[in-house]
Amino acid sequence: MSDLWQGIDKVQYVGPQHGKKSGLAFQYYNPEEEILGKKMKDWLRFSVAYWHTFNQRLVDPFGDGTATRPYDKYTDPMDNALAKVDYAFEFYNKLGVDYFAFHDRDLAPEGNTLRETNANLDKVIDKIVEYQKSTGMKVLWNTSNLFTNPRFLSGAGTAPSAKIYAYAAAQLKHSLEVGKRVGAENYVFWGGREGYESLWNTDMKREQEHIAKLFHLAKDYANEIGFDAQMLLEPKPKEPTTHQYDFDAATTLNFMREFGLDKDFKLNLEGNHANLAGHTYQHEIRVAREANMLGSLDANQGDKLIGWDIDEYPSNLYETTAAMWEVVQAGSIGPRGGLNFDSKPRRTSWTAEDLFYGHIVGMDTFAAGLRVAAALKEDGYLDDVVKTRYASWDEGLGKDIEAGKEDFKSLEAKLLDVPQSELRAATQSDHLEQIKDTLNHYIVQTLAK
Repeated sequence: MSDLWQGIDKVQYVGPQHGKKSGLAFQYYNPEEEILGKKMKDWLRFSVAYWHTFNQRLVDPFGDGTATRPYDKYTDPMDNALAKVDYAFEFYNKLGVDYFAFHDRDLAPEGNTLRETNANLDKVIDKIVEYQKSTGMKVLWNTSNLFTNPRFLSGAGTAPSAKIYAYAAAQLKHSLEVGKRVGAENYVFWGGREGYESLWNTDMKREQEHIAKLFHLAKDYANEIGFDAQMLLEPKPKEPTTHQYDFDAATTLNFMREFGLDKDFKLNLEGNHANLAGHTYQHEIRVAREANMLGSLDANQGDKLIGWDIDEYPSNLYETTAAMWEVVQAGSIGPRGGLNFDSKPRRTSWTAEDLFYGHIVGMDTFAAGLRVAAALKEDGYLDDVVKTRYASWDEGLGKDIEAGKEDFKSLEAKLLDVPQSELRAATQSDHLEQIKDTLNHYIVQTLAK
């Protein structure tokens, strides 16, 4: 490859001995290093998000874009789209990732008709497939943009217009065909506007039935064409709509079970979305993990002081440790999942170099989280904490209750004459402050090695 990202060399692992100052190198992500019997790159399966990395102009609700990118010199939309593929694959190579992800409309401009739009997309896909053959790059997942164009102002799968719904289905059809061509391991449905602004003019039950039907149709067509990707739904609570039907992991799981989607679909979860729903990222992953519905993860974080989805590159070691603890407990990020950087630089970080720094901090932060989570697992610290807390359920009365050997009458008979002092003695301190202090020690001491 030529040096399209001029002045930036292939990012290497240098280790923590590199020093305190950041550089275009990894201090914690060593892709070939084994952690708990598996290479780091296989635990993490990092993916670059095409939309934020190559298309995002760093706009915000109050300001125009500031980004400068080396392919901006191509002003014709199709020339730009085709040139961007060259830059993208050199970016992947220099960053050292094995996966990328995209929406259909990230890759090529729309035409006047869906036929023209599909033709534009196919030209770009032709070029991507050729690059895949020569580089081995894989697609973690692809999806369809059913939210940006004004036609989708009231949703796609939940649109009040049957014609718009049908258009969305037709767009999805081609997107699934594209997924098969590029060998996407997953297909994500992100309902950007699948919700409501007001209940006064909304038939909520009908809208949910409609979008469930769309998901079933999509899975049926994927089966028909032999596209064997894991289907994923991505929860998000609000913004841009007042309320979105896939509010959080628990709500989405209930929706999947209600409409018979739980056999064919799993969850793609995002940190910033978890925060908007009033949860931690760890909470959302735990809900999915314990339901055996963890499919894949989007790697980003939000700002607790800002009330919208800002998609920062993850840099919080505590949060990534918590997320990777859940992954370590699960054994993987789902059967085909990975960590896709649905992240973008801040509006004030506008240079091409900042794209590399953003991914490096995200990759190093999750790699650090994996190292700490593995240390916690190897030492059995958290497993012992939980086992001790619930020890009364592993013998005697607790074991009998779980085994169905007790009922209200038998439990009342055992507890009627027990003095309050004995009940108080049955409680125990959780020592939460001690646990958090120990977690801090694990983070600091593990990463100092």
